[in-house]
Amino acid sequence: MLDDLKRIEAIDRKRMRDLLLEFPLHCEKAHRLAEDYPIPEELSKKRERIIICGLGGSAIGGEILKTLLYNEQDVAVFINRNYSLPEFANRETLVFAVSYSGNTEETLAAYREARKKACPIFCISSGGKLSRITQDDNVPCLAIPPGMPPRYALGYLFIPMLRMLERADWVRSHDYEELSQILENVRDRLTPSVPTRENLAKQTAQDLYGKVPLIWGVEGRTDVVAHRLKTQFNENSKILAFWDVFPELNHNEIVAWGGEGKIDLKNFYPIFIREEGEQEKIRKRIEITQELLEKVGIKGKEVWTEGKDLLCKILSSIYTGDWISFYLALIQGIDPSLIAPIDFLKAKLSQ
Repeated sequence: MLDDLKRIEAIDRKRMRDLLLEFPLHCEKAHRLAEDYPIPEELSKKRERIIICGLGGSAIGGEILKTLLYNEQDVAVFINRNYSLPEFANRETLVFAVSYSGNTEETLAAYREARKKACPIFCISSGGKLSRITQDDNVPCLAIPPGMPPRYALGYLFIPMLRMLERADWVRSHDYEELSQILENVRDRLTPSVPTRENLAKQTAQDLYGKVPLIWGVEGRTDVVAHRLKTQFNENSKILAFWDVFPELNHNEIVAWGGEGKIDLKNFYPIFIREEGEQEKIRKRIEITQELLEKVGIKGKEVWTEGKDLLCKILSSIYTGDWISFYLALIQGIDPSLIAPIDFLKAKLSQ
């Protein structure tokens, strides 16, 4: 059914496919927004630490930034998904407060604590309370386009953080031309008009039907890709999914594939996030793990990163994963836009 465009339109009533198709453009527009935004005083001095406050789709951009700086720069990055900040937060800690809606209560609470601790703060939001209080507090806040589910606004939530740090000479500049080309190539290969026989995302979604995905990345390289895909399976496909990383999973999770436990291993579907030139010891671990899986009749799937720049590698494989989770929703006859349990939770919390 994934090649039946009318059927896709009937299920994807809010046209989430359009937002997926526009992801390369989102990244380009986000780059321009950050390029045009004046460098604020908060970024004029390089700090030793960065804290990114955000949750869900607003936090994944922070995870990408953390991965990039882990490999390239001498700045410590921490992701804060709670109401309070770590005790070490102070005047020498740059705080990014990122909330797509501007109403995320955990991020608003962390923002207020950052103000009390006199941390330099830079905000990213499409509106809401965060945009209003930053105006009152005279705190810089980059405005991004509203009207999208936060998980589909990744380009706008992440690229401005990275680009502002590049412009302020905190980090090296990345190859945005390569990024645009790579993302456009991924889009053109995985778009709904490309038939299943030529479409990796559609093929993987078919293989995943009725299975529990286990997404495995590499610590400090593609772990953020695995985490992102897990959450996209949750929100888009409405299924449970789990993620882990090499080499850590070889010290625990791998034991469950020995076949001794009283559980049907064929209910699970491993996805390996791979990259060209991966560390030799990591490559061997992956191949040995695949050999073990084959002994119990499990093959799994490999999703390869693309490009030379780590930024391109991460975003290209995240984009591929987004398409897989989208198609898996369609196969199940599920509108990928709906997130009823989250809406229920927010309604109860607001009472």
